[in-house]
Amino acid sequence: MAYPTVSAPYGLKPINRVDGLPYAGAIRQVPIASTYNTAIYNGDIVRIAAGGTIQKSTVTTDATTAAANNTYGVFVGVAYTNSQSQPVEAQYYPGNSGVSNAVAYVVDDPMAAFKVAVTYSANATVTSVNQSIVGTNVPARQGTGSTITGDSAVSVYVTDAQGNVAALPFRVVAVVPDTNTSSTTYCEVIVKLNNPQILGTTGLDYAA
Repeated sequence: MAYPTVSAPYGLKPINRVDGLPYAGAIRQVPIASTYNTAIYNGDIVRIAAGGTIQKSTVTTDATTAAANNTYGVFVGVAYTNSQSQPVEAQYYPGNSGVSNAVAYVVDDPMAAFKVAVTYSANATVTSVNQSIVGTNVPARQGTGSTITGDSAVSVYVTDAQGNVAALPFRVVAVVPDTNTSSTTYCEVIVKLNNPQILGTTGLDYAA
């Protein structure tokens, strides 16, 4: 059976843990502030903001120098009440004033491993990567998710001068061989989050 081709980035999909244990689907439920108006898609990187609520992380190359770049985990769904007072379980958070009581479903296990598509520095398709990418740190490329599928457009990207600095948000754990053979579609790698907030020693200010 042919492996499905990857025609576009889709965000980060949890598949297992970097220690080899299977991913059992565990998530943490974290509120989204009712005033937060940015859409969050399945597979987006998220952060804990002041007040203990979830927001989309805008991290690209540095997960350590700005609060908006913090990484806490990966968003995989949401529950909220819509403007008709109907309960909704959804693939993505629409980010508008018609949503209340929103709770994000987040994979926050710092040992979680995620499958993700690879792009080049100019957002071009990367059709293959070699084994030497394993163990390197890589940047994130943000993108606008799909309101049709609910999927993120986040990918990791490679450049000619990677740098591999400690502040980059991902460490490559493995290459996905099944999608590393096409000449026209995206290849994939397995990554883990570097510098997740849950492991950091600097916390947020508490407002009682």
